[in-house]
This record gives sequence, structure tokens and C-alpha cells, in this order.
Amino acid sequence: MTAHRLSRTAFGFAILALAALGMHASTAAQAPAGIAKPWTMPRTPDGKPDLQGNWTNATLTPLERAEGAPLVMPKEQVAKMEKNFADRVERLAQDSDPNRPAPPKGGDGSTGAAGMVGGYNNFWIDPGDRIAVVNGEYRASLIVDPPNGRVPPTTPEARERTQARLALMKGRGQYDHPELRPLAERCLMSFGSNAGPPMLPNYFYNNNYQIVQTRDHIMILVEMVHDVRVIRIGGDPSTRSGSGPTAAKPERMPKHVRPWMGDSIGRWEADTLVVETTNFHPLQQFRGASENLKVTERFTRTGPDQILYKFTIEDPTTFTAPWSGEVPFNRTDELIYEYACHEGNYALSNVLSGERNREQREAEKKKTQQQQ
Repeated sequence: MTAHRLSRTAFGFAILALAALGMHASTAAQAPAGIAKPWTMPRTPDGKPDLQGNWTNATLTPLERAEGAPLVMPKEQVAKMEKNFADRVERLAQDSDPNRPAPPKGGDGSTGAAGMVGGYNNFWIDPGDRIAVVNGEYRASLIVDPPNGRVPPTTPEARERTQARLALMKGRGQYDHPELRPLAERCLMSFGSNAGPPMLPNYFYNNNYQIVQTRDHIMILVEMVHDVRVIRIGGDPSTRSGSGPTAAKPERMPKHVRPWMGDSIGRWEADTLVVETTNFHPLQQFRGASENLKVTERFTRTGPDQILYKFTIEDPTTFTAPWSGEVPFNRTDELIYEYACHEGNYALSNVLSGERNREQREAEKKKTQQQQ
């Protein structure tokens, strides 16, 4: 559900709360009229904060912010940005001109479907329509540390790894082999870092999640490419023989075992779920990170309709400093749909066979020219 629908829902709840207060204003123990009843944290049967439900992290707030820009945005600037976005959506929703000319061969070089001669138009895009709000503040970036809101520079070692990968690709075309295509295009992993960790908006569509929670595990279903994260958590110590005051911590996978989305182990610190993830799949390189990448996430239920999600990235062989961000996950009443990405999808095989056909035609043309 989009943020403006969330705001309308919250407004409706506020009206109902005020009406209930008015009905019982004569009760001595009742709070003064006009003061809403304090929110009570929902809890699971084992007493932990209940994070379950459907959530979305769609937002207009970018990961990084412009050089010199402050973290907190004034309300007037936010209103202008959100209005400009709404106006753009309305403009792009207008009927297309049936007499418009076809785009030139190879595209016109502009962004969007016309520039690339194909692709989605704006009807299919759902990046979010609101600036992120954290602690009542409008945020100009999701990154909060470093204070400049920028990803720290990479290390010389990381730059050498990048150059080595580029050298390995030298002489190979991007359509020479299916495994040279991006993971998202092959529907192996979410676009961007939707599944994570860290779980970031992709600014495209399907930024939705479903959380299911038990005593020992938390499952996060990611709508994009229907990725599924399973976080192992120490169980109730009362159910374990010889248990102490804290729950037993699951054992970390051996370093050579590297699943998609890494190995996530969680623990509760008061009412915050803390998850540490290592052992990332070698092909799942978050911003060029190495096998030493560690992501620490914190999930805190801050209200009936929001989870504050914080993340910290640590990889001293890739980034010159750790960096952190905050992302609001807002409740949505919308359903989570399966992303059947490659069901009946012949695009990848067609792309590769098309490239082979092009190469054959060019070879034949070159041979004909040599014979002449």
C-alpha cells in the first residue's frame, strides 16, 4: 500500500480513537478528551514483539544524498517533491498519441522505454510516492552514518578486485553466456538489494515483504523474485536442557558454506531483533563487497503501522569505514504476490540466440567482402 493510503488509514484510526474517548469522557480514570490511547506493543505467545504482517519499504528517499545536503528535509521541500512526483505520474498516465512516430532504430538515447526501444512504461512502476519519515523527521537519505549520507570510499584492495573482474571479462561479450547476465535478469535474486541483507528499496516496484515469526525462526518473504530469508534465533531457554538465562545461540555455518542472502542469526535485545549475517554467496556481491562482508540489522516495532529497520555494513577489505542507514517499513494491507519471473519466459534464450545469429550474419558479411 502506498504511503498516502497509509496516512489516510492512520487518520481514520485517529478519528475512531477520538470518538471513543468522547463516549467515555465522564469516566474519572479516562484520559482527557483529545488524547489518544497509548499504543501497546503487540507480542507473540513467547512475549517477543510481534513483527508479523505485510510491510513495504517503498520510498522516494534515495540511499545517498547530495553532497552537503542535510539529513532532515523541511516540510515545504518534501511537499514540493511529493507533488512533483504525483504530477509526473498523472502526466505519464495520459493516453498516448496514436499518431506518434516509431522510435529510431537502436533507440533515441533517452531514458525510458523509447530510449531503449522497449521496456515498461510508467503504468507498471511503483517505487513509492512519499519521502521516508523516521522519528518524525523527513529524511533526505537512508544512510545516516557517515554524517554526509554517502557510502564511504572503497579500499585499494577493493579497486584491485574490480579491475581483476573487468580483466577477466575482457574479450567476452555480455551476451556470450547466460551466466554473464545479471542475477536479477536471470531471476536468481531480487533486483538491487531488495532481499538483502541489507533489505533496501529498489525504486522500481515490488518493494513488499511478509514476515512470519516463531520462537526459533523468522521468515521474510520478499515479493521481488519471491526470495525467502530464514533467520535462525535462539529458542526459549526453558525448553532446553541445561539452559541458562539466555537462549542458546544457533551455530554459524562453516565459512565455505555460502547460501544466497548469507547466513543470518538473530537475537533479541530488549524489544529489538538484532540479526547478524555473514557467509554471503560469492556471486551476491553487495556493492563489490568481499567474502568478509558482515551486515547487522535491527528491527524495532515503533508503532502500529511501522517497523524501523536499521542496518550497518562492515567490510574492512572493501569500505574504508563501516556505514549505516535507517529505513521505515510501513504496514500494508495489500497482498504479496508470487513473482513468477521465468515461467514461460523465453527472453533469455532468445537474447542469446539472437546474438549468435547476429554474429553469424556479420561473419558472412565479412567473408563476402573479403571475396570481393
